Amino acid sequence: MRFEFAAPLWEWASQANWFFVTVPEEISADIREIPRPPRGFGSVRVRVAVGGSTWSTSIFPESKVGCYMLPMKKAVRVAEGLVEGGDVTVSLTVLDL
Repeated sequence: MRFEFAAPLWEWASQANWFFVTVPEEISADIREIPRPPRGFGSVRVRVAVGGSTWSTSIFPESKVGCYMLPMKKAVRVAEGLVEGGDVTVSLTVLDL
């Protein structure tokens, strides 16, 4: 399954230099509904495209909000000129099916 969305880039307050994009609530709910084998910490393996950058990673559920968090590698942030607070357009494909 493939999803597309735009959301702001944010830095994790308790861990400097760790940046994330929050997967919107509706898409997070759709991802939770996909039958898949259980993985550690409730993570879901995904393939991500942002601009000209593509990579594989995992998204992780955020317990307070209920949405998944997508980690954004420094190499991608630099290559795509992403800045904290700026919107990131994401194409996300769930690999755990």
